Amino acid sequence: MPNSIMYEEDYFVVLETNQPEQIISVSELHEKLKATLLKLNSEDLPNDLRQFDTVEAQVKYLIDTSCELNLSPGEYLQWYAVRLEK
Repeated sequence: MPNSIMYEEDYFVVLETNQPEQIISVSELHEKLKATLLKLNSEDLPNDLRQFDTVEAQVKYLIDTSCELNLSPGEYLQWYAVRLEK
């Protein structure tokens, strides 16, 4: 039976356009995604995010179901869960 630690998502490696990779906590990822979404026009949001009424709901949906947000042509934000302990 798999260890429950395999399903924990406490830390993420984040890749952004023209930035070095970062390892951040889930709360830091939440804040980064929230700030990014607030900068976007509602028309620029992916269709699946438009169904949510709040930025908080959009962020939760992204963390739970996605690993990438295309910001504009040539710009991206990607995040992948990582385990820091063995």
